[in-house]
Amino acid sequence: MARPTSAVDAAGLGRTRAAAFVLPALVLIGVFLVIPGIWTIYLGLTDYRLTGLAAANPSFVGVDNYASALTDPRFLSSLWLTVVYVGGSAVIGQAGLGFALAWLLRERRGWFKSAVEGVILLSWILPSTVVGFLWYALLDSDDGTVNAVFPGLDMLIEHPLLSIVVFNVWRGTAFSMMLYAAALQNVPPSHLETARLAGASTPQQLRDVVFPFIRRHVLTNLLLISLWTFNDFTPFVLTAGGPENRSEILPVYVYDIALKAGGGQLGLGAAISFLILLINLVFALAYLRLLRGQRGRT
Repeated sequence: MARPTSAVDAAGLGRTRAAAFVLPALVLIGVFLVIPGIWTIYLGLTDYRLTGLAAANPSFVGVDNYASALTDPRFLSSLWLTVVYVGGSAVIGQAGLGFALAWLLRERRGWFKSAVEGVILLSWILPSTVVGFLWYALLDSDDGTVNAVFPGLDMLIEHPLLSIVVFNVWRGTAFSMMLYAAALQNVPPSHLETARLAGASTPQQLRDVVFPFIRRHVLTNLLLISLWTFNDFTPFVLTAGGPENRSEILPVYVYDIALKAGGGQLGLGAAISFLILLINLVFALAYLRLLRGQRGRT
Protein backbone atom coordinates (compact mmCIF):
# COMPACT_ATOMS: atom_id res chain seq x y z
CA MET A 1 0.00 0.00 0.00
CA ALA A 2 1.48 3.35 -1.02
CA ARG A 3 2.25 5.87 1.65
CA PRO A 4 0.25 9.11 1.72
CA THR A 5 1.72 11.92 -0.33
CA SER A 6 2.27 13.97 2.81
CA ALA A 7 4.44 11.21 4.32
CA VAL A 8 6.49 10.96 1.09
CA ASP A 9 6.94 14.72 1.05
CA ALA A 10 7.95 14.70 4.70
CA ALA A 11 10.55 11.98 4.06
CA GLY A 12 11.96 13.91 1.10
CA LEU A 13 12.09 17.09 3.14
CA GLY A 14 13.91 15.22 5.90
CA ARG A 15 16.55 13.94 3.48
CA THR A 16 16.98 17.44 2.05
CA ARG A 17 17.50 18.91 5.50
CA ALA A 18 19.94 16.15 6.39
CA ALA A 19 21.90 16.80 3.20
CA ALA A 20 21.93 20.53 3.99
CA PHE A 21 23.45 19.85 7.41
CA VAL A 22 26.08 17.47 6.02
CA LEU A 23 27.02 19.58 2.98
CA PRO A 24 29.16 22.19 4.85
CA ALA A 25 31.20 19.41 6.46
CA LEU A 26 31.68 17.70 3.10
CA VAL A 27 32.80 20.98 1.54
CA LEU A 28 35.35 21.54 4.32
CA ILE A 29 36.65 17.98 4.00
CA GLY A 30 36.96 18.39 0.25
CA VAL A 31 38.71 21.77 0.43
CA PHE A 32 41.11 21.01 3.27
CA LEU A 33 41.69 17.25 2.89
CA VAL A 34 40.69 15.76 -0.45
CA ILE A 35 41.98 18.49 -2.78
CA PRO A 36 45.33 18.94 -0.94
CA GLY A 37 45.69 15.16 -0.87
CA ILE A 38 45.15 14.87 -4.63
CA TRP A 39 47.55 17.77 -5.21
CA THR A 40 50.19 16.09 -3.04
CA ILE A 41 49.86 12.85 -5.00
CA TYR A 42 50.26 14.79 -8.24
CA LEU A 43 53.34 16.65 -7.00
CA GLY A 44 54.87 13.34 -5.90
CA LEU A 45 54.82 12.20 -9.52
CA THR A 46 56.75 15.25 -10.76
CA ASP A 47 60.18 16.83 -10.25
CA TYR A 48 58.62 20.07 -9.04
CA ARG A 49 60.99 22.38 -7.15
CA LEU A 50 60.81 25.73 -5.41
CA THR A 51 63.42 27.29 -7.69
CA GLY A 52 64.97 26.68 -11.08
CA LEU A 53 63.49 25.41 -14.34
CA ALA A 54 61.51 22.66 -12.60
CA ALA A 55 59.61 25.33 -10.66
CA ALA A 56 58.28 26.91 -13.86
CA ASN A 57 57.88 23.74 -15.89
CA PRO A 58 57.85 20.55 -13.80
CA SER A 59 58.22 17.22 -15.59
CA PHE A 60 56.35 13.99 -14.94
CA VAL A 61 58.72 11.43 -13.43
CA GLY A 62 56.29 8.70 -12.38
CA VAL A 63 57.39 6.69 -9.38
CA ASP A 64 61.00 7.84 -9.49
CA ASN A 65 60.54 9.98 -6.38
CA TYR A 66 59.16 7.03 -4.45
CA ALA A 67 62.03 4.81 -5.59
CA SER A 68 64.54 7.49 -4.58
CA ALA A 69 62.99 7.83 -1.15
CA LEU A 70 62.75 4.12 -0.43
CA THR A 71 66.38 3.57 -1.41
CA ASP A 72 67.70 6.62 0.45
CA PRO A 73 69.55 5.59 3.65
CA ARG A 74 68.58 8.92 5.18
CA PHE A 75 64.87 8.16 4.70
CA LEU A 76 65.25 4.72 6.23
CA SER A 77 67.18 6.20 9.14
CA SER A 78 64.48 8.83 9.68
CA LEU A 79 61.80 6.14 9.55
CA TRP A 80 63.60 4.13 12.24
CA LEU A 81 64.10 7.23 14.41
CA THR A 82 60.39 8.02 14.04
CA VAL A 83 59.43 4.50 15.13
CA VAL A 84 61.68 4.84 18.20
CA TYR A 85 60.30 8.32 18.89
CA VAL A 86 56.68 7.12 18.67
CA GLY A 87 57.33 3.94 20.65
CA GLY A 88 59.33 5.66 23.38
CA SER A 89 57.34 8.86 23.84
CA ALA A 90 53.78 7.83 22.93
CA VAL A 91 53.28 4.09 23.38
CA ILE A 92 55.50 3.73 26.45
CA GLY A 93 55.90 7.24 27.85
CA GLN A 94 52.59 9.03 27.42
CA ALA A 95 50.35 5.98 27.66
CA GLY A 96 52.24 4.46 30.59
CA LEU A 97 52.73 7.63 32.59
CA GLY A 98 49.22 8.84 31.79
CA PHE A 99 47.70 5.64 33.14
CA ALA A 100 49.94 5.70 36.22
CA LEU A 101 48.84 9.25 37.05
CA ALA A 102 45.17 8.47 36.43
CA TRP A 103 45.41 5.37 38.64
CA LEU A 104 47.17 7.18 41.49
CA LEU A 105 44.76 10.14 41.40
CA ARG A 106 41.53 8.19 40.95
CA GLU A 107 40.65 8.17 44.67
CA ARG A 108 42.19 11.52 45.52
CA ARG A 109 39.98 14.49 46.35
CA GLY A 110 40.51 18.14 47.12
CA TRP A 111 43.18 20.66 46.25
CA PHE A 112 46.03 18.20 45.75
CA LYS A 113 44.32 16.39 42.87
CA SER A 114 43.24 19.68 41.31
CA ALA A 115 46.74 21.11 41.56
CA VAL A 116 48.41 18.05 40.00
CA GLU A 117 45.88 17.86 37.17
CA GLY A 118 46.16 21.60 36.56
CA VAL A 119 49.95 21.51 36.25
CA ILE A 120 49.83 18.51 33.90
CA LEU A 121 47.08 20.05 31.76
CA LEU A 122 49.05 23.30 31.52
CA SER A 123 51.82 21.51 29.65
CA TRP A 124 49.26 20.21 27.14
CA ILE A 125 47.21 23.35 26.48
CA LEU A 126 50.18 25.66 25.94
CA PRO A 127 51.09 26.19 22.25
CA SER A 128 53.58 23.60 21.05
CA THR A 129 56.06 26.18 19.79
CA VAL A 130 56.05 27.99 23.13
CA VAL A 131 56.64 24.73 24.99
CA GLY A 132 59.40 23.83 22.51
CA PHE A 133 61.28 27.07 23.14
CA LEU A 134 60.86 26.66 26.90
CA TRP A 135 62.47 23.24 26.70
CA TYR A 136 65.20 24.60 24.45
CA ALA A 137 65.97 27.16 27.16
CA LEU A 138 66.02 24.33 29.68
CA LEU A 139 68.38 22.09 27.67
CA ASP A 140 70.51 24.68 25.85
CA SER A 141 74.21 23.83 26.07
CA ASP A 142 75.29 27.42 26.76
CA ASP A 143 72.72 28.98 29.09
CA GLY A 144 70.35 26.09 29.79
CA THR A 145 69.21 25.18 33.28
CA VAL A 146 70.29 21.55 32.97
CA ASN A 147 73.79 22.57 31.93
CA ALA A 148 73.99 24.99 34.85
CA VAL A 149 73.01 22.26 37.33
CA PHE A 150 75.06 19.52 35.66
CA PRO A 151 78.06 21.22 34.00
CA GLY A 152 79.26 19.44 30.89
CA LEU A 153 75.95 17.66 30.26
CA ASP A 154 74.72 18.75 26.84
CA MET A 155 71.50 16.82 26.26
CA LEU A 156 70.70 18.33 22.84
CA ILE A 157 74.11 17.38 21.48
CA GLU A 158 74.89 14.14 23.30
CA HIS A 159 71.36 12.68 23.54
CA PRO A 160 69.17 14.47 20.97
CA LEU A 161 66.67 11.63 20.44
CA LEU A 162 66.26 11.07 24.17
CA SER A 163 65.73 14.82 24.61
CA ILE A 164 62.80 14.98 22.20
CA VAL A 165 61.33 11.76 23.63
CA VAL A 166 61.34 13.19 27.16
CA PHE A 167 60.00 16.49 25.85
CA ASN A 168 57.09 14.81 24.07
CA VAL A 169 56.26 12.65 27.10
CA TRP A 170 56.11 15.76 29.29
CA ARG A 171 54.00 17.62 26.75
CA GLY A 172 51.50 14.93 25.80
CA THR A 173 50.89 12.85 28.93
CA ALA A 174 47.90 14.99 29.95
CA PHE A 175 45.68 13.64 27.17
CA SER A 176 46.29 10.02 28.16
CA MET A 177 45.78 10.86 31.82
CA MET A 178 42.38 12.46 31.14
CA LEU A 179 41.23 9.63 28.91
CA TYR A 180 42.26 6.95 31.39
CA ALA A 181 40.76 8.90 34.30
CA ALA A 182 37.41 8.83 32.51
CA ALA A 183 37.84 5.16 31.56
CA LEU A 184 38.59 4.11 35.15
CA GLN A 185 35.14 5.38 36.14
CA ASN A 186 33.75 2.37 34.23
CA VAL A 187 35.49 -0.08 36.56
CA PRO A 188 32.99 -1.18 39.26
CA PRO A 189 34.48 -0.51 42.71
CA SER A 190 32.90 -3.75 43.93
CA HIS A 191 35.04 -5.75 41.49
CA LEU A 192 38.22 -4.14 42.82
CA GLU A 193 37.13 -4.68 46.41
CA THR A 194 36.41 -8.35 45.71
CA ALA A 195 39.84 -8.74 44.14
CA ARG A 196 41.48 -7.12 47.18
CA LEU A 197 39.60 -9.40 49.57
CA ALA A 198 40.70 -12.38 47.50
CA GLY A 199 44.31 -11.33 48.05
CA ALA A 200 45.04 -10.05 44.55
CA SER A 201 48.04 -7.76 44.27
CA THR A 202 47.86 -4.44 42.42
CA PRO A 203 49.35 -5.89 39.18
CA GLN A 204 46.84 -8.74 39.37
CA GLN A 205 43.98 -6.29 39.90
CA LEU A 206 45.10 -4.32 36.88
CA ARG A 207 45.43 -7.43 34.72
CA ASP A 208 42.27 -9.26 35.74
CA VAL A 209 39.86 -6.45 36.67
CA VAL A 210 40.88 -3.04 35.34
CA PHE A 211 42.24 -3.70 31.85
CA PRO A 212 39.32 -5.90 30.71
CA PHE A 213 37.03 -2.92 31.35
CA ILE A 214 39.21 -0.23 29.72
CA ARG A 215 40.97 -2.14 26.90
CA ARG A 216 39.01 -0.32 24.18
CA HIS A 217 39.96 3.01 25.74
CA VAL A 218 43.59 1.88 25.78
CA LEU A 219 43.53 1.03 22.08
CA THR A 220 41.77 4.29 21.19
CA ASN A 221 44.33 6.27 23.15
CA LEU A 222 47.25 4.42 21.55
CA LEU A 223 45.83 5.07 18.08
CA LEU A 224 45.42 8.80 18.63
CA ILE A 225 48.71 9.54 20.38
CA SER A 226 50.67 7.33 17.95
CA LEU A 227 49.32 9.21 14.92
CA TRP A 228 49.81 12.60 16.56
CA THR A 229 53.37 11.76 17.55
CA PHE A 230 54.24 10.22 14.18
CA ASN A 231 53.34 13.50 12.46
CA ASP A 232 54.74 15.82 15.12
CA PHE A 233 56.97 18.63 13.88
CA THR A 234 57.59 20.34 17.23
CA PRO A 235 60.93 18.54 17.93
CA PHE A 236 62.37 20.70 15.13
CA VAL A 237 62.34 23.59 17.61
CA LEU A 238 64.68 21.66 19.91
CA THR A 239 67.17 19.97 17.61
CA ALA A 240 66.23 20.78 13.99
CA GLY A 241 66.89 17.11 13.30
CA GLY A 242 70.51 17.26 14.38
CA PRO A 243 73.20 16.86 15.25
CA GLU A 244 74.19 14.74 12.25
CA ASN A 245 70.53 13.80 11.66
CA ARG A 246 70.43 11.79 14.91
CA SER A 247 67.00 13.21 15.79
CA GLU A 248 65.66 13.73 12.28
CA ILE A 249 62.20 12.19 12.44
CA LEU A 250 60.14 11.97 9.23
CA PRO A 251 58.26 15.31 9.48
CA VAL A 252 61.58 17.12 9.93
CA TYR A 253 63.11 15.12 7.08
CA VAL A 254 60.25 16.10 4.74
CA TYR A 255 60.66 19.75 5.70
CA ASP A 256 64.36 19.63 4.95
CA ILE A 257 63.87 17.91 1.59
CA ALA A 258 60.91 19.99 0.42
CA LEU A 259 61.89 23.45 1.62
CA LYS A 260 65.64 23.54 2.32
CA ALA A 261 67.84 20.98 0.56
CA GLY A 262 68.80 21.36 -3.08
CA GLY A 263 66.52 24.24 -4.00
CA GLY A 264 63.44 22.74 -2.40
CA GLN A 265 62.53 19.35 -3.87
CA LEU A 266 58.78 19.68 -3.51
CA GLY A 267 58.09 16.68 -5.73
CA LEU A 268 60.27 14.38 -3.66
CA GLY A 269 58.89 15.89 -0.46
CA ALA A 270 55.32 15.27 -1.64
CA ALA A 271 56.17 11.64 -2.44
CA ILE A 272 57.62 11.14 1.04
CA SER A 273 54.55 12.81 2.54
CA PHE A 274 52.34 10.31 0.71
CA LEU A 275 54.46 7.46 2.05
CA ILE A 276 53.96 8.86 5.57
CA LEU A 277 50.22 8.91 4.91
CA LEU A 278 50.31 5.25 3.91
CA ILE A 279 52.24 4.38 7.09
CA ASN A 280 49.63 6.24 9.14
CA LEU A 281 46.89 4.27 7.41
CA VAL A 282 48.64 1.01 8.27
CA PHE A 283 48.85 2.11 11.92
CA ALA A 284 45.20 3.14 11.96
CA LEU A 285 43.94 -0.05 10.29
CA ALA A 286 45.97 -2.23 12.65
CA TYR A 287 44.60 -0.45 15.72
CA LEU A 288 41.03 -0.47 14.37
CA ARG A 289 41.25 -4.18 13.68
CA LEU A 290 42.41 -4.78 17.24
CA LEU A 291 39.59 -2.56 18.47
CA ARG A 292 36.98 -4.49 16.50
CA GLY A 293 38.42 -7.73 17.84
CA GLN A 294 38.04 -6.43 21.40
CA ARG A 295 34.44 -5.41 20.70
CA GLY A 296 33.71 -8.88 19.37
CA ARG A 297 34.83 -10.40 22.68
CA THR A 298 32.58 -8.18 24.77
